[in-house]
Parts: sequence; structure tokens; C-alpha cells
Amino acid sequence: MEEAERLADVVVVVDGGRVVAQGSPAELTSGTSAEQARFSARPALDLSSLRRALDPAVTVKEHQPGQYVLEGKIGPQVLATLTSWCVAQGVMPDGLTVGRRSLEDVFLELTGRQLR
Repeated sequence: MEEAERLADVVVVVDGGRVVAQGSPAELTSGTSAEQARFSARPALDLSSLRRALDPAVTVKEHQPGQYVLEGKIGPQVLATLTSWCVAQGVMPDGLTVGRRSLEDVFLELTGRQLR
């Protein structure tokens, strides 16, 4: 996927034999949830207080057990809110990264399946 993101002019996502999306890597990875903050922590954290503290346009979910993703406009205030929340929870946000979603993220979102 990383190679396709760097080299392809057009990407076609096929799921169950049908085309579910196609476009340039930039088109497929852009959108309202294009910016992300990701981190790891213990599984099943109660995210309700974090959701209340953030702008409603920023979504928070546990993507996989112990893998958390914030999507939306990720700026300094969002990161400050996230890290303050982590302090209050006694949680270290391991591997905290900020960036744009990848083609793999788009694939997972569209198909609900991991790459093989």
C-alpha cells in the first residue's frame, strides 16, 4: 500500500469482486477525517470524557484493542486536550503520531478487512 501511495496515479479498491472506490491516492486519503492522531494504551479505555472535551468534529475510537485514533482537524489544542486527558487517566500515549490517513486506512474503512 505504501508503494501504491507513492507511485500510483490511480488506485482502485475492490471488495468482494466489486469496485468500492477509485481515484488518486490524494483523493482517496483526503476528506474531513484526513488528519489523525494515533496512540497505543491499555485496551478498553473509557473515551467518553475525552469525547466531551474535544470539538464534536473530532472523532475518537478504539480502532483495535489498545489502538486509538482521533480523526478530524488535529491541531495543538486537540493534542493538548488528548495529553491532558491521558494524564488524568494515568495513561502513557505510546507511539503518539500525528498525520494524514493512509491508503491502508482507507482500505480498512471501506472493506473492514486487514491487508494480507
